[in-house]
Amino acid sequence: MRVVILESAQSDLMALRGYIVKNSSTTTWQATYTKLKTTIRNLAMFPHLGGIPDELASLNLTQYRQVLSGMNRIVYEVRHEVVYVHLIVDTRRDLKDVLMQRLLR
Repeated sequence: MRVVILESAQSDLMALRGYIVKNSSTTTWQATYTKLKTTIRNLAMFPHLGGIPDELASLNLTQYRQVLSGMNRIVYEVRHEVVYVHLIVDTRRDLKDVLMQRLLR
C-alpha cells in the first residue's frame, strides 16, 4: 500500500521535533524520528495492524486506527489502497484535547 503523510501529521512532526530538541537533545530526536519512520513504513505492509483508538470508537469514528511508536501514537486511516497518516502525538497527551484543538484551528 502507499502511505501518505498528511500536512497535519507533518506539522505534528515539526512540533514534536522542536519539543524534543528543546527539552532533550538532537540525538533523542533522531532516535525518535527513526522509530517513527520505521513504524510508518510498516503501515504500508500491515495497514490493519493498529487498533481503533477508544477515544475515536466512542465517537463512532471507526475508520481510524492507531499504532504506537515509542512514546508516540500515529493515527491513520486506510482508504482503498492508501494509508493516510492524520496525526502523530505523544501518548501522554489527551487525544480528545488534541482533536478539539485541531477542530478549532
